[in-house]
Amino acid sequence: MLISFFGTMKLKSPGLGGLSSSWEEPGLPKLPVPPLQQTCEYYLAALTPIVDPEELNHTRKLLEEFQKPGGVGERLQKGLEQRTKKMENWLSDWWLQTAYLDYRMPVVVHSSPGVVLPRMEFSDRQGQMRYAAKLIAGVLDFKSMIDNETLPVEYLGGKPLCMNQYYQVLSSCRIPGTKRDTVVNYTLVKRPPTHITVVHNFQFFVLDVYNSDGTPLTIDQIYIQLEKIWNSSLQTNKEPIGILTSNHRNSWGKAYNNLIKDKTNKESVRAIQKSIFTVCLDAPMPRVSDDMYRTCAGVQMLHGGGSRWNSGNRWFDKTLQFIIGEDGTCGLIYEHAPAEGPPIVSLIDHVVEYMKKSEMVRTPMVPLRMPQNLRVSLLLLCSMAHDLDMKVSVFSHFGKDFPKSQKMSPDAFIQMALQLAYYRIYKRCCPTYESASLRMFRLGRTDTIRSTSIDSDKFVKAMDDPNTEKVALLDKAVKAHRAYTDMAIRGQAIDRHLLGLKLQAIEDLAALPEIFMDTSYAVVLHFNLSTSQVPAKTNCVMCFGPVVPDGYGVCYNPMDTHINFAVSAFNSCQDTNAARLAQALEDALLDIKTLLEQTPKKPEALPPQADSNTTQGFQVSSV
Repeated sequence: MLISFFGTMKLKSPGLGGLSSSWEEPGLPKLPVPPLQQTCEYYLAALTPIVDPEELNHTRKLLEEFQKPGGVGERLQKGLEQRTKKMENWLSDWWLQTAYLDYRMPVVVHSSPGVVLPRMEFSDRQGQMRYAAKLIAGVLDFKSMIDNETLPVEYLGGKPLCMNQYYQVLSSCRIPGTKRDTVVNYTLVKRPPTHITVVHNFQFFVLDVYNSDGTPLTIDQIYIQLEKIWNSSLQTNKEPIGILTSNHRNSWGKAYNNLIKDKTNKESVRAIQKSIFTVCLDAPMPRVSDDMYRTCAGVQMLHGGGSRWNSGNRWFDKTLQFIIGEDGTCGLIYEHAPAEGPPIVSLIDHVVEYMKKSEMVRTPMVPLRMPQNLRVSLLLLCSMAHDLDMKVSVFSHFGKDFPKSQKMSPDAFIQMALQLAYYRIYKRCCPTYESASLRMFRLGRTDTIRSTSIDSDKFVKAMDDPNTEKVALLDKAVKAHRAYTDMAIRGQAIDRHLLGLKLQAIEDLAALPEIFMDTSYAVVLHFNLSTSQVPAKTNCVMCFGPVVPDGYGVCYNPMDTHINFAVSAFNSCQDTNAARLAQALEDALLDIKTLLEQTPKKPEALPPQADSNTTQGFQVSSV
C-alpha cells in the first residue's frame, strides 16, 4: 500500500515503501474492538426486521456456537485485540483494501461521489475562466493551511477528530492494477508537485500554479494561463483517453500497463497522477427545464454524460476533480479511497467563501511558461454504460429547523422518513446503510449506522394504520436511531467488527466460520438503501450511485429551511426508480410533520451531539 499519512503533530520518516508515513496524533485514542457478545446481540437485532423467523432462528444457533467459551469466535476476538496493540488502527488498512482497492467495479457511479454546487450564470467563456481562476486560487489557499500545518482541528461532542484525511486529498491518485489498485500520495516526495491538470475538449494540460520563488500564481495570472489552454484546445480530441479510467478496474489495469509502455504516454500519465488536483473545463450540457437541471448536473458530476458529452474530460482515478461547465454547471467528483465526504465539503466551503472575497487583481506582467499539452496515444477505448437513474431535488417545505423544534435529531427524522418511503413502495423493510464517522479515533474512517431497526419497523408498519398510536412509535424509532448512532461513532457498531472477525478468520483459519457463509450475512450486507448525511454550509448536495444492482443511493444536506436530496438507482433494474423514491420521501417527510403537528407531544431533549453524528463519506460504495 503506497498511501501516506501525515499531519500537524509529528511526521515519521518515510518507510521502505518510499511514500508511506504516519501522522501521529497522541491526543486521539485507538479504535476499540467491541465486545463479541454485544456485537452478536446487535447483529441478531439488525436481522430481525429483514429476514424471516426460520432464517433468524438458524442464525441464532450459529451465533451461540460461535460464542462458546474457547471457541472460534473467542479466538478471532483475541486476534483482533492483539492486532489493536500492534497497529495505530486495527481496521484502517483492511478497510482501505477491502472497501476500495480490492473493489473491481468501475469507480464511476459505483464508488466515486460527486457534488453539485449552486448554478453559476456565465454570460461568456471569460466568465467560466474567471470562475475557474478564483476556484484554483481558493484551493491553493486551502492547501497553504495544510502545508503550513495551520488547519484547525475539528471537534465532535467536545472531542477532537482525526484530521488525517485532509492530508490525503491533494497530490494523490489511484493507480489501477489487474487484481488490486494502489493509492499514491506525492506530497512527501523530495520535490512535491507544483502543478495542476486542466482538461478542455478532452485534452490534458499541465499548469504550473506556483512561481519559482514558491508563491502561488495570482488569480489574474491563472486566468491568463487558462485562456492559453482554451485557445490551444479549440478542437475536441478524437481520442478521449480519460474514458479509460471509467472502465472495470481489471480491464483498466491491463490497458494501463500497455499504455505506459510508451515513454511519452508514461510521462503524460504520471503528470496527471502527480498533479495537485484536476480542473475540468466542460462543454455545456444539453438544455433542460429548471426542474430537471439539478438532476442533469448530478449526472454530469458523477460520470460526465458519456463520451458524447464530458466523460472524456475526466481522469476518474484522480482524487479531486473540480468541474466547471461553460453553461455554469459546477461541482466536483472525488475518488473515494483516500477520504470521506466531510473533508471534501470543508474544502468546498472554504473555497466558496474565498471566491466571494477575492477579486481579480492586476499584477505585474511576468512571463509565464506555456501550459504543457499532454500527449497520450489511445490504445484501447472502453465505453461507459449509461445506466444511472438520478433525481436531485430540493425539499423546500422545511429544513432541519422543524425536527429541532420537535426536539428530534434532524438526521434521525430524515432517516425515519426514508424508511417509511421505502416501506410504502415495497411493503417491506430493507438493510439500510448510513455512514458514521470514526474520526474520534486515530486514522478513523467510517462504520455503519443501521437505520432499519425493530423500532423503525414497528413505526413504518403503523404509520398508515388509522387505529394505531403513531407518535410514540416514531419517538421510539428516532431515539433508537440516535442511540445506535452514538454507539457507531464511539466504535461500538457491528459492521466493521464483523468484517474484522471475518478477515482475521481468513488470516488464521483453514475455513471460514459458518456465520460468514450464512444466508443472513449475505442479506444483512445487501444494502438496498445506501445513505449519507453530508452537511455543508454551501447550498450544495453530494450524490453517489447505489451499492447493489437493485438498490438506491441517497445523500442529503439538511439546511435550516430546506433539504437538498440526491437519489440514485439503476435503469437496468425494473424494480427501482429514483424519481418514485424521491417523491415517496417528500410525501413521508410531510406526513410525519403533519402527524407531529396534530399530536403536540414533545419528546425529551437530545444529547449535545445530536446533529453532528454522521459524515459521509459514502461510499460506502464498496462492501
